[in-house]
Amino acid sequence: MDLWLEGKKLRLDPQAALGKGGEADVYDLGDGRALKVFKRPEHPDYLGLTHEQDAAKARLAEHQRKLRAFPTGLPARVVTPQALATDRKGVEVRGYAMRKLDGVEPLRRWGEPAYRRAGGRSADAVTVLTGLHRVLGAVHAGGVVVGDFNDLNVLVTGTDAYLIDADSFQFGGYVCPVFTERFLDPLRLDAGAQALTPVRPATEDSDWYAFAVTVMQSLLCVGPQGGIHRPKAQGARLNAVARVLQRVTVFHPDVQYPKPALPRATLPDEVLHLFHQVFVEDRRGAFPLPVLERLRFTVCASCGVEHARAACPTCQPHATAAATPVTAVRGQVVATRKFTTRGVVVHASADDGTVRFVHHADGAYRREDGRTVMHGALDPSLRWAVQGDVTLLGQGGRVAVFAPGRAPEFLGVDTCENKPVFAANARHRFWAVGGGLWRDGPHGTERWGDVLQGQTRLFVGPRFGLGFHRAAGLRGAFLFDGERKGLRDGLALPWPSGQLLDAEAVFDGDSVWLFLAEESGGRTVHHAVLLGPDGAVRASARADAGDGSWLGTLRGKCAVGGALFCATDAGLTRVESRQGRLEAVREFPDAEPFVDAGCQLLLSREGLTVVGAQALTVLRMT
Repeated sequence: MDLWLEGKKLRLDPQAALGKGGEADVYDLGDGRALKVFKRPEHPDYLGLTHEQDAAKARLAEHQRKLRAFPTGLPARVVTPQALATDRKGVEVRGYAMRKLDGVEPLRRWGEPAYRRAGGRSADAVTVLTGLHRVLGAVHAGGVVVGDFNDLNVLVTGTDAYLIDADSFQFGGYVCPVFTERFLDPLRLDAGAQALTPVRPATEDSDWYAFAVTVMQSLLCVGPQGGIHRPKAQGARLNAVARVLQRVTVFHPDVQYPKPALPRATLPDEVLHLFHQVFVEDRRGAFPLPVLERLRFTVCASCGVEHARAACPTCQPHATAAATPVTAVRGQVVATRKFTTRGVVVHASADDGTVRFVHHADGAYRREDGRTVMHGALDPSLRWAVQGDVTLLGQGGRVAVFAPGRAPEFLGVDTCENKPVFAANARHRFWAVGGGLWRDGPHGTERWGDVLQGQTRLFVGPRFGLGFHRAAGLRGAFLFDGERKGLRDGLALPWPSGQLLDAEAVFDGDSVWLFLAEESGGRTVHHAVLLGPDGAVRASARADAGDGSWLGTLRGKCAVGGALFCATDAGLTRVESRQGRLEAVREFPDAEPFVDAGCQLLLSREGLTVVGAQALTVLRMT
C-alpha cells in the first residue's frame, strides 16, 4: 500500500513499528512524530474474519470525512492528528501523523497488582489522575466526547497523562463507534440486553463514568465489575451482562473480592461511598475533583501498607504481629513457609529444581541468600532475571550483569514496547540487539540467530527458548536450543487479531506453554497455546480475562509432567491437553488459603513453590 505524507512517499519499515492495535499499526517517522496507519480489510490480522473486514471498511469510509473535520484547540495532552497520510493523489485518507511520546506506559499498568508491589505508588497514581481529570474536562469544554475512554487510551510519562486514539473521538455528527466493556456505562444499555453492546451514544456523563472506573482500578487494582459472583445458591450465579444490568458490583456481598487487589479499607470512606454512588446508585456528572485532591497516602511503618486514612486500616501501629506458622495443613495440602520478608519479592525463577529470587528490603535489592545486589528504592520499571548466582537487571536499552565478587558488566539490548529484551536460565543469558539474538559463551558473546530488531519478545526455559514478533503486517515465531546455534523459525501460531497486551511462557521438558492477552472487540481475551518440540500447536484454549477460570489470569502457572497447574483465588487447577483442547481436569480447593490469582508458581525439588508478594511457600499434595 502506497502512503504519501506532506508531498512525500513513505516507506514503512517493520523495524520502525511502535505498536499494534486492533484497528491500526503505528510507526516511528524518525522526526519526533509517529504515523498511525489504519488497517485495511485485506490486512493479515483480518484474514478469514469477515466481521472485522467489514468494520475496517466502514471505519475507512468514515475517516475520509471525519479526519478532515477534526476539531482544533484541544488540550496539549491530547495526541491529535497533525497531518493526514493519503494515497498519491491525496484523495483517500489512510492514516495520520501525530506527536510521538517517548518512555510511556499505559495507565493500565497502575491497575496491575504486580506493578504496585514493585514500587508503583498510589500517591503518584493520584497525581496522574488529577492531571487526567483536567484534560478530560478541557476536552468536553471543546465540544468533544472521548467515547471510548479506557486505560489503554491513556499513556503516562512520569506522572503526565496523555489521551491517544483521538480519531475515535465523538464530535459534530460523528459518533464514537467503539467501546471497551470494562468502561462501558450501563446507562448506554437496554434493560433487557443480552450482550454488553451499547444502544445509546456516548456522552460526557459516560466519559466521567469511565473516568471513575479508571480511578477505582488505579487505586485498588480492581474495577467495579471485578471479582467473581459466588452466591450461596449455585444456580443464581450471574454472568457478566446480568451483573452489569443488575449493578452487582465488587461491593456486593455475594461477590468474592480478588485476593491480589489492594484492600478497600486503604481508601477513605468518602471515596468508597462515591464509588458506590456511581457504580450501584447510577450517580452521574463530572467526577468531583476535590475528592482526588484531598487524598493523602502514607506507608504504615508497622506493616508497610500504603493507605489514605488517619490510621492504618490493617493493623494497630504498636501491635505485636501474630506468629506465622511454618507449616500448615488443610485437607490434602501441606504448606511449608520457606521465606518471608517485610519487603517485597520482585522476581523468582526455578531451574534444575532450585528456586532463586530477588527481593527488595531495607532500601536494597537482595538475592535469596541475603547478599545485596544494588541499593535503591523500589522501581517498577526494572526488569530482572537470574543466571545461577548472577543477577541481571534491565532498564531501557541496557542490562546490568551483577556477578559475585566482580564489577558490574553492561549489555546494550533492543527494547520492545519500552522493555529490554533479555532472558536467562541457570547456564546462559540471551539478549536481542541489532537484529541478532546473542548468548554468552566461554569465549565471549555468540550470535545465536537473526531476529526482527526492536520487535522481538524472548522467553527462555532450562533447555530451549521461544521468541516471537508481531509488528505491522509481519508475524513470526521461533524456537532455539540453549546449547546449539540456530533458530527453528516459521512457526504458525494462532495469532490474535487485536492489540497484544501481554505475553508469558512456561517450559516443561521439550514443550512450552505460551499465554497471550489481547484487547479485541472491547474486551480483554486470554489465549493459551501448547507447543511441541517442533513448534507445532498441540492444543489451545481461550477465555475472557478475570472470568475466574484457570485462564482468567495470564500468570500463576507451572508446567509439570505434561500438565499445567494454575493458581486462582479458589485454589489450584490442573489443566491437560485433551484432543487439541486445553481443559481443566481437577480442582484443588484445599490450596485456597495458600494461593491467589496474583501469585507465581514454580516447580522445586521440594514441591510446588508459591511465590507471593512477601513469602515463598512450598505445597505438597498428600
